[in-house]
Amino acid sequence: MKAWIGIDLGSTTTKAIFLDEQGKELGRGITNSRSSYDLASRIAQDEGRLAARFTLLDRELRADDELATHSDKVRGQLLHRFRRDQEVVQLEALRELVAEECRSPRVAAIAKPLEERATGIVDSLITAEKKPALPLAGKAAKTSDFFRDRAASGFGRLAEEQSDASVKFADLLGVFDKAILRVENTPFELSFDTRIRSAIREVARTLPDSVRDRCIAAVERAAAIPLDEVRVIGTGYGRARLPFPKENIRSEILCHGLGAHAQFPGTRTVLDIGGQDTKAIQVDDAGIVTGFQMNDRCAAGCGRYLGYIADEMSLGIHELGPLAQQSERNVRITSTCTVFAGAELRDRLANGQRREDILAGLHRAVILRAMALLARSGGVLDEFTFTGGVANNPAAVDALMQLVEENYGKRTLNISAGSIFTGALGAALFALRADAAQA
Repeated sequence: MKAWIGIDLGSTTTKAIFLDEQGKELGRGITNSRSSYDLASRIAQDEGRLAARFTLLDRELRADDELATHSDKVRGQLLHRFRRDQEVVQLEALRELVAEECRSPRVAAIAKPLEERATGIVDSLITAEKKPALPLAGKAAKTSDFFRDRAASGFGRLAEEQSDASVKFADLLGVFDKAILRVENTPFELSFDTRIRSAIREVARTLPDSVRDRCIAAVERAAAIPLDEVRVIGTGYGRARLPFPKENIRSEILCHGLGAHAQFPGTRTVLDIGGQDTKAIQVDDAGIVTGFQMNDRCAAGCGRYLGYIADEMSLGIHELGPLAQQSERNVRITSTCTVFAGAELRDRLANGQRREDILAGLHRAVILRAMALLARSGGVLDEFTFTGGVANNPAAVDALMQLVEENYGKRTLNISAGSIFTGALGAALFALRADAAQA
């Protein structure tokens, strides 16, 4: 099977989308590896290939009428097992690196108790992950796409319980922060072939006798389908660093415009808030960009700013939005400068203001900056599509809907569940079109 790939190299995340000959999505992958764009591109593509195999498996299962009734269960449980194995492998690597960081000369005075508590915390996370219980209907609960966020949330919660005068909370987080950077920039060799072919026999035992062998055979067929990667198009903040020829690189403005149009054909205005920049884009009825505005070089009011706030509060970035939605009143934030964010946050907390109220104010300040860009680009037309990682933040969405209605009236606001992949989707569509034009 032929596949066309789009890679969106952002400042904080790298995304990959695989499309088939009909332009249908085969798979997607994402990583927040930051030390090397080449490595980030590789990890995102590996994740995309894995997802493509699961899509092919789903197609094989649904091609058989009797198997099709079990496809959601089979696919969900196999994916759950794979993700559980993946999480355990990463946590085990984290444990080794945490122990190594605890032996650093900078923490020599508390090395032994620090190592005992830090590795004990990771051991607790590993034990919890290894529990055999499967999710209801084979579907896992959604937390965050990123191992770093999931591990930080669990580690931070347990570190608060384990810290005392001899081993402070900051000591535990210090070794975690250094270790997690190394883990998230390490590729782990977990393939569909090695993990799923062994797991399917266990999953098949839960199926009726009449379909067990056919289910195992479907997995074998999905694993055997060759995946011919025809062309890769790159885009995003780090596109100039991609190991592709110039003709295989596209502007992120063009890719987000086309990707948003593909997701929602009625789109006329696109707002993308990524890690390092914010883009307000106007498109026509074919997804062609007719105008745009971008923020300056500063990351103020972008995803990286929210990430810094999450780090300051020892939270996963996916926890910010739900906390902000618990606000009783907005605290007015005077600056969205990442450099001064920590100081202003600490001042607000010291003055007795609730963190939920502070976070609500922070989200509103982020969206106010975006509204200024939208106004300069031509306003908000109907339909309006919100893309990028911040579109997954419910507090940001709430603030955007309120401000758009206040300034432009009722608008149809589109947000795809895969909003962070919009740029990669546009790049993959450019790859598919490039080969279609040559045919």
